[in-house]
Amino acid sequence: MTIRLPSSDGTLRTYDPRPEPFRAADGTAFTSRTVFSAAHVVADPYADVSPDSPAAVDWDATLAFRRHLWAQGLGVAEAMDTAQRGMGLDWAGAAELIRRSAAEAKAVGGRLACGVGTDQITGGSLTDIRAAYEEQLAVVAESGAQAILMASRALAATATGPEDYQEIYGHLLRQSAEPVVLHWLGPMFDPALEGYWGSADLDTATEVFLEVIAAHPDKVDGIKISLLDAGREIALRRRLPEGVRCYTGDDFHYPELIAGDERGFSHALLGIFDPLAPLAAQAVRHLDTGDVSGFRQLLDPTVELSRHLFQAPTRFYKTGVVLLAWLAGHQSHFTMVGGLQSARSLPHLARAYELADGLGLFPDPGLAEDRMKTLLALYGVPQ
Repeated sequence: MTIRLPSSDGTLRTYDPRPEPFRAADGTAFTSRTVFSAAHVVADPYADVSPDSPAAVDWDATLAFRRHLWAQGLGVAEAMDTAQRGMGLDWAGAAELIRRSAAEAKAVGGRLACGVGTDQITGGSLTDIRAAYEEQLAVVAESGAQAILMASRALAATATGPEDYQEIYGHLLRQSAEPVVLHWLGPMFDPALEGYWGSADLDTATEVFLEVIAAHPDKVDGIKISLLDAGREIALRRRLPEGVRCYTGDDFHYPELIAGDERGFSHALLGIFDPLAPLAAQAVRHLDTGDVSGFRQLLDPTVELSRHLFQAPTRFYKTGVVLLAWLAGHQSHFTMVGGLQSARSLPHLARAYELADGLGLFPDPGLAEDRMKTLLALYGVPQ
């Protein structure tokens, strides 16, 4: 069987799909790294909504996908950027997602960490921002999940300097009952976060970030860095206080960062592990036995797909993630909350299919091919 795919130059090419998928091993727990996959949400395709409406979520399919991730041995990072937080999923929807996922995690024994932000407000005073964070922290604490303090658009817009970040984060860390993960999301993922930590200069911002951690090391389980700069992440993780972990969020350089060097390594909290779950889990199990070469041999070839999905504008990577979930049979449709299935071009989606198929990511390659042909037909691509 072959499939004709559109290229970026407007021509069609013929592709021969891979006949056999990658076969994953069991889902035993990891011993060498803590690994979370940020998970996408599945939209309700029958809901009569517009892109501006509150998200209509297919809860059964959404929770089934989380069970898939847990079955691989991965933790789930919930209500994060990958779940279209702030890009179709509002706080009301995120709170419901957190409660439902927490109940599911307890039922199956899965590890869960949840995003805490300020997206119920668009601006306001530092007092308003602090209260918004506290409201969301309470929801996560009540669910029994670990909290991930996400970057706040409202704080980025309101703060007048580093001292405002130190005040807000210091207050939240002092009152947190359990250690949290601090998330530094770069402007390539969300342009509204430009200048976070009080400066557009990353060296200056890094110093403020480290000061916040150093003042409360017992309240910080780890940091998640999403700046797509491997050198900066390595330098930063070497300066962390003892016991504070670095969770890479670098979807361009994750194999080398997780593998580490003689001075340390990064754990992982990655959106790309949503489509890569079985393969990524198998790779980490190689690390568990000290087999760094086997880890790299499995994971290095996935970087081309990840760089493709996360190419600029990076914030639209979720479209490719959801496409691959549909092609892999994890959901019955290619529809996204906020209508973001239209955020990437057909050539981009075709290349995502080709790269994912080449890695063996589709449990049923025939189903993936049929679904891709259906999508192509909607765009008028002859087969």
